[in-house]
Amino acid sequence: MSLPFKPASTAWLLAHELRLNWRGFKAGRKASGPGAFIAFVVLGCIILIGGIFLGLAVRGHEVPIIPLSSIIADLILAVILTLMLSTTLAASADALYERNDLDLLFSSPLAPRKVLFVRALGLAVNAGLWFLVPAALLLTPSIVLGHWAWASVFVVLSAAALGASGVGLLLAMALFALIGPRRTRTVAQVMAALIGAAFFLASQYRNLMGERASESLFARIALDVRDGKIVLPPFADWPLRAAIGQPVPLLVIVLIGAGIFLFAARVLGRRFADAAAATQGAETRKAAKGPTRAFAAGAFRATVRKELRLVSRDAALLSQVLLRVLYMVPLAFAMSRSAAHLPVWALAGPAAAVTFLAGQVAGSLIWITVSAEDTPDLLAISPTPMKVLRRAKLTAALIPVAVLLAIPIAILAWFAPLAALWTAIGAALTAWSSGLIGIWHQKPGKRADFRRRRTGSFLSALAELLIAFLFGGATALAVAGWYVWALLPLIVAGAVMMALRRTDEQIGAALRTAAT
Repeated sequence: MSLPFKPASTAWLLAHELRLNWRGFKAGRKASGPGAFIAFVVLGCIILIGGIFLGLAVRGHEVPIIPLSSIIADLILAVILTLMLSTTLAASADALYERNDLDLLFSSPLAPRKVLFVRALGLAVNAGLWFLVPAALLLTPSIVLGHWAWASVFVVLSAAALGASGVGLLLAMALFALIGPRRTRTVAQVMAALIGAAFFLASQYRNLMGERASESLFARIALDVRDGKIVLPPFADWPLRAAIGQPVPLLVIVLIGAGIFLFAARVLGRRFADAAAATQGAETRKAAKGPTRAFAAGAFRATVRKELRLVSRDAALLSQVLLRVLYMVPLAFAMSRSAAHLPVWALAGPAAAVTFLAGQVAGSLIWITVSAEDTPDLLAISPTPMKVLRRAKLTAALIPVAVLLAIPIAILAWFAPLAALWTAIGAALTAWSSGLIGIWHQKPGKRADFRRRRTGSFLSALAELLIAFLFGGATALAVAGWYVWALLPLIVAGAVMMALRRTDEQIGAALRTAAT
């Protein structure tokens, strides 16, 4: 389908960028099945219904410009900016590494400055849509019922998307200058995960510091502002004023967001082009450099080393695993405090959560090592038996899980050794079972599709969740001291694993059927 714009124009290029993003979104939705579409529809309906109730509740009322409402607006905007920055930082790294089309575009009659400007604008549009669409569903009823000025929220979100994309480009270029092209992609993905989880960790600050768990950091700030203990600095209420349509604050926010974006897209455009070219050269030199160490002794050790090295280079995988680790940090602190001051049975819930997370991480890693194998044909004709290769891949997937769980389990062992033992056993069984399910029910795919997958096939995803819940329940019961009851979920989990088990011949037959 041809685009309804003049070829080579900015609008034409932007429409092409958005069409590519839409194709990627549809591919991810197709890979996850109809469940994702149904979930989006249900979530959209819930937001729209909430917007209708909101519109009816605020009809005839204006938003008061007071310190409490101002701090709430500032916190909401800060969270949105953080999430947008996380998205655009990762996308900026992808613009250097994943698309691999900048060299072709730069050799075309199109001006490189226009190409880079549209690429940056595409990042802003992609980041902004994830917030503009829910905001439209939530606020449209209120706008229709009389609050026309609230349409300025869409302008504020657009300015925030422009500013976040500009900052993401600046950070990507700073990383490139500091650590070079080879490490920028991985570090950018890890930074995106850290930024995305920043407000979650901030919200758990009081829990991490051992204060009352019933009161979050944000709730404490709101209470202090309401009681007059915190005095807002000048212009702190401008985001709220801009959102309700006051012209001067709205104009200032738009100028700030657009100014950051134009600076990053225009001033750093040439450096971004040079970075893209240097990236391709760095990858070529890296490929041509060859091995730097001797081969491991034996096929098993060589395969384990190879898989661990590939896992460490996978930026998308590292960012997703890091997110799970960051969410485990408050859990580890809660476990340590509970073990020090509460009875042992209070550790049952956190122990079950650690067990569940172990299975999720192992499921992601086993998909990378088994199903995302780039050379399955070469492995099939190699002299090494497939059993050895699969055992090596399973080992490579479980080693990072053991490393990630070492700290929380060690903290728990300091206060409650028996609870730590049951947690370690439950986590090991869950991770091992998830790995076996990933081997028995392989679904080959490309490593580049990792972020769009949902742990492979629907059957394996459902089985991994069921096994994780069963082993998590057994771990919780064992930690609480109910050993007899803990045997029941273990027996059910064993029966499920026996039903899911496949022989090597069955695995090969299933793979041949999937290939045809």
